[in-house]
Amino acid sequence: MLNKIILIGRLTKDPELRYTPGGVAVAHMVMAVDRPFTNKQGERETDFIDVVVWQKQAENCANFLGKGRLVAVEGRLQIRSYDDNQGIRRRAAEVIADNVRFLDRAKDSPSSGNSQLQEGALGEEISYNEKDIPF
Repeated sequence: MLNKIILIGRLTKDPELRYTPGGVAVAHMVMAVDRPFTNKQGERETDFIDVVVWQKQAENCANFLGKGRLVAVEGRLQIRSYDDNQGIRRRAAEVIADNVRFLDRAKDSPSSGNSQLQEGALGEEISYNEKDIPF
């Protein structure tokens, strides 16, 4: 069996970082993902998809991502049930991210001079200056 999701879209708001009682970081993000076709009016419809990121990757997302940033998410679909305030049973679908890639630069990233951006292991942008390289 296979449960694999790959999404590319923009964040609708800044990631929300929380910690479990055991101290594990968890971030919640909402991605806007356009459908690959147009409706009868010739407009593209958009899906708003909940994404959950865990551990160090959650902290990186909270520290380096913000509303409007373009990201790619690989993960799995999870359906969970819960009781709302009136005791009604609800279901929620969310993507549990295994990998988050940052696909664009932050607006405040340096874009000129000797400063360069490089993608880190989890896709975050790392700023460095050529004078800092020892060779």
